[in-house]
Amino acid sequence: MSKQPSMRAPRVARIIFAIGAISASAGMGWPQQPKLPEAPASHWLALAQAAAPSAPMPPATPTAPPVPGQVTAAVPGGVPTGGPRLTIEQAEQMAIRNNPNISVARLLALAQAQVTRQARAPELPFAVSNLTAVGDHSGSRITGGGTLNSPRILEKAAAGLTVGQLITDFGRTHNLVRSAQSNARAQLESERATELDIILTVDQAFYQALTTQALLRVAQQTLAQRQATGDQVGALTKAKVKSDLDLSFANVQISQANLLLLDAKNNEQAAMAELNDVMGSEQDQHYTLVDETNGSPPPAPDNAEPLVQTAFGQRPDLASLNDKYLSAKQYSTAERDLWMPTISAMTGVGATPVRDDLIESSWYFGAGANINIPVFNGFLFNADAQEAKLRAQAAQEDVRSLRDTIARDVRTAVLNAQTAFQRIGVTQEMLNQANFALDLATARYKIGLSSIVELTQAQLAQTQAEIANTSARYSYQTALAEVRYETGQ
Repeated sequence: MSKQPSMRAPRVARIIFAIGAISASAGMGWPQQPKLPEAPASHWLALAQAAAPSAPMPPATPTAPPVPGQVTAAVPGGVPTGGPRLTIEQAEQMAIRNNPNISVARLLALAQAQVTRQARAPELPFAVSNLTAVGDHSGSRITGGGTLNSPRILEKAAAGLTVGQLITDFGRTHNLVRSAQSNARAQLESERATELDIILTVDQAFYQALTTQALLRVAQQTLAQRQATGDQVGALTKAKVKSDLDLSFANVQISQANLLLLDAKNNEQAAMAELNDVMGSEQDQHYTLVDETNGSPPPAPDNAEPLVQTAFGQRPDLASLNDKYLSAKQYSTAERDLWMPTISAMTGVGATPVRDDLIESSWYFGAGANINIPVFNGFLFNADAQEAKLRAQAAQEDVRSLRDTIARDVRTAVLNAQTAFQRIGVTQEMLNQANFALDLATARYKIGLSSIVELTQAQLAQTQAEIANTSARYSYQTALAEVRYETGQ
């Protein structure tokens, strides 16, 4: 009887320690673990290998019967697999071909080209054909028509052709044509800017979908590993080697892995829906995305200033705004020319087979010229010219504002790319350390030198490191795509 207290004391201490660990998971903090003798990691791994023949942990088998009280993995709906292979270049081509925003931009460019034709129309001749028949009351005149004269009504049936031509308006129409042409070029640049917007959105959606698919695989592996640990701990608990508390901790880890898998599956499907949307597809198509980023990624740009100058020369939205400013300036000149005279000519020819006796000839011909000189119209032309001038100045300020924004965005994109590139190395080192720590914690747990708390902490740290490393690789590719976009490439 004198030995019973000494046999119970370690077990009671372990239960108290485990209860403290459970309380810490609710926010009370982990209790201080008893300090173990210092030894290199290889020592603990060697101990685990030496202990394995005498006290092996049961292998995890999918068909093993569940231990009472043990949580098992449940994957509602399964995980989508298969689907056509899709590279990022193919996704970009499909989006350019099918995305409705591209079609809208192209149609607007075609519509703006017709505005140029409309502005050029006054420079070309116009011709009007008329057929006229009049019956009259003999000897009558129009006396109440609100005009200064009282023309006589003559009975006739005639046909004629009138041709007119603008000779000059001293540059107004020419400036209107140039303004329309500048707007047409601006719309073409807007179409190219829309295309770059779509390509960036495709790249972001593609890498996001790659990230979610990779994280889904991480979640599946995590669930499988924790299920195996749960099966082993469950078997040891059934054999009275481990306590029910160890089994509870293992079950918590399995439940967390199930939640991780559910979130990963939902995120993967949402990312695929986003990719289908930007590619202009209404179908819920699931693709097998081809990861072409394997290997060492290219380094991030080390200097943003050359890229800023590149962006000034290649950004289509800046080119479009420059063209719009030029168009506004040309339109301002055209509005100023409203005060200039307009000289035009007109000729008419026709026949009158049925006519009054006062109309002696059966055909007619006439030609003339007209000079229209503006004198006063209530300051309308002054206001039009001033409005156009102020709008041109505002367009010029818009160009300057966009240049400032582009410089900021390029520098920010380069900084983000540099940071994302550095994160790859940091997360890879973190993953290596987490893998080593998990191997060490597993070895220590097998030989009884640590609790289940240490093992579950190591598993959680390894999962977080795997997620961080996976996200870092694709975040860097997204950052490079943003650099290409900001520089107009």
